[in-house]
Amino acid sequence: MLLATWNLENLYRPGSPFGPKDKAAYETKLAALASVITELDPTLLGVQEVGDPGALEDLAGLLDGDWHIALSEHADSRGIRVGFLSHRLVPTVLADTNSFPELLWPVQGDDAGAPVTRAGRGFLAVEIATRAAVLKVAVCHLKSKLLSYPGGRFQPRDEGERARYGAYALYRRAAEATALRALADDLLAGEGRTRDVAVLGDLNDEVQAATTQILLGPPGSEIGTSGYAHPDNGDAMRLWDVAPLIPADQRYSRVNSGRRELIDHILVSHRLVHRITAAGTGLPDDGVPRLPSVGPDPAQRRGAPGSDHAPVWVRVQP
Repeated sequence: MLLATWNLENLYRPGSPFGPKDKAAYETKLAALASVITELDPTLLGVQEVGDPGALEDLAGLLDGDWHIALSEHADSRGIRVGFLSHRLVPTVLADTNSFPELLWPVQGDDAGAPVTRAGRGFLAVEIATRAAVLKVAVCHLKSKLLSYPGGRFQPRDEGERARYGAYALYRRAAEATALRALADDLLAGEGRTRDVAVLGDLNDEVQAATTQILLGPPGSEIGTSGYAHPDNGDAMRLWDVAPLIPADQRYSRVNSGRRELIDHILVSHRLVHRITAAGTGLPDDGVPRLPSVGPDPAQRRGAPGSDHAPVWVRVQP
C-alpha cells in the first residue's frame, strides 16, 4: 500500500482568477499532474488546493483504473479545499470539520481584531478497507506562512505590519494544528497500537516547527531516538512524522526563494510506523525532486503546469 499527500497548486478550471487562463494551459496542467499520479500509483492520495471540484473530477478522468473522490465541503475565501483520490477502494467519510476545539478561544486574524473561530480550510477524515486492515486518514492544509495584507497586498507598508501579520498567521496555524490534533485523537481513540491511523497534508511548516510538533501528541520515541524501539504508554496516542525515513537529499517538498523546505508531512500511528518499508518525496525512482523556486507572490505561477510542491509518500507492508 502506498499512502501519499500532494498540494496540487491552484487546481481550478479556466475562468477563475486563480487558475489557468485558457483551456490549453489547463489541459497542460492536468496532464502534468496525471502523469505524476499515474507513476506514483498511490492507494490513497490526500490532496490540497482543490479550487474547483470539477477540476479534480477532470484530473481523475485522466487516470487509468477506478478512482474515487472524497472532498471537504469547507473551503477558504479562494474556494480551495482538501480531499482524497482513492484507487479502487471506496473511501467512507468519517469527519469533515473546520471547527476549533471547544476550549480553544478565537484568535486575532488582522489589525481590525476580527476573531478567527475556525480553520481556513476544512479537515477531512476518511476510512478505507484493504484485505489486511482498515485505514483511517485525515487530510489538512494549514494556514500558509505566506503573508497577505489588507487590500490584497503581498508586501507590507512597514516592518511593523509585517511582524503583526506574521503573528496573526502563526496564531491561526497553531489553532488549526490544535484542531487537527483533536481530530487525530478521535481517530486514534487511545488505540494507536492496534489502529492504522495517518494524518497528512500541507502543514506549511517544517518538522521542528512548534505547530508541526503539536500534532505528535505525547513526546518521546521519535524516529531516530533511543526511545523509538521501546514501547511506552504514549504509543496509544502518539503520531510519528515519517520525515526522518526520507533520504536526506530528498527531504523537501517545496523550494522557497531557493531554499528547500519540507512542509508537506505524513504522520502515522504506532501500528503503521513499524510497517513502513520506504518513504520519499517526488517519484520513487526519480531521486531528488525537480521543483520550481517560488517567491512571495503566488500570482506569478498562475497557470503554470504541474505543481510547486512534490508529493510525499510512504510504502507500508500489509
